[in-house]
Amino acid sequence: MGSSLKNKIALVTGASRGIGRAVAIRLAEEGAHIIAISKSTGALEELDDNIKEIGGSATLLPMNLNRLDDVDKLGPTIAERFGKLDILIGNAAILGPLSPVGHVSPQDWEKVMKLNFMTNVHLVRTLDPLLRQSKAGRIVFTTSAIADDTPAYWGPYAASKAALNAFVRTYAAETMDTNMRINALHPGAVDTKMMKEAFPGGTDFKTKAPEDVADDFLSLVIDGCPHHGHIIKLP
Repeated sequence: MGSSLKNKIALVTGASRGIGRAVAIRLAEEGAHIIAISKSTGALEELDDNIKEIGGSATLLPMNLNRLDDVDKLGPTIAERFGKLDILIGNAAILGPLSPVGHVSPQDWEKVMKLNFMTNVHLVRTLDPLLRQSKAGRIVFTTSAIADDTPAYWGPYAASKAALNAFVRTYAAETMDTNMRINALHPGAVDTKMMKEAFPGGTDFKTKAPEDVADDFLSLVIDGCPHHGHIIKLP
């Protein structure tokens, strides 16, 4: 195991599979205690086993992040249990319908914007005091090039990620004189459940494994991270 995150507390959403799982394991390898959030209790337990196998430790929080009242309780809960928080990885998201924008129901727009954007707003609201108290508070949100490319039929997903990117830049501008580093990372084409939903017939482009991008997330949460308010796009 490494030690670059020794004694750090890291919260990871969408931690039970894909990018979230890979990042949680990688941060645990560097000594961070992982607070893992996902709806899937069984998958979280598998993650816990994986982390224990490498000598790490985790706290499992099965949670539906669409229940924003529950999200609002995270700050006080973590403060009581751990007294601090050093890292937030905001990774949980949904694809939503791939359809002409005029055909997407208001309910589907709300569902995508709620998890992909508003959940992260609520996470920041409840966790900001703890992250500001850290000697090196770090936040990384998983974003997508779709926010800028805005291809046809990707309306809800593109809009939600564009809103998230604007939020990152604004939040970073407000924390310039702190020890915080707040960024968003577009990891490129990664072989995840969402990728399979978007391209059920398979892709005609090369994809990466979630583990291939874990070090890129790690680079944004270490003490020496130079980036702040950046939307970082991997090839």
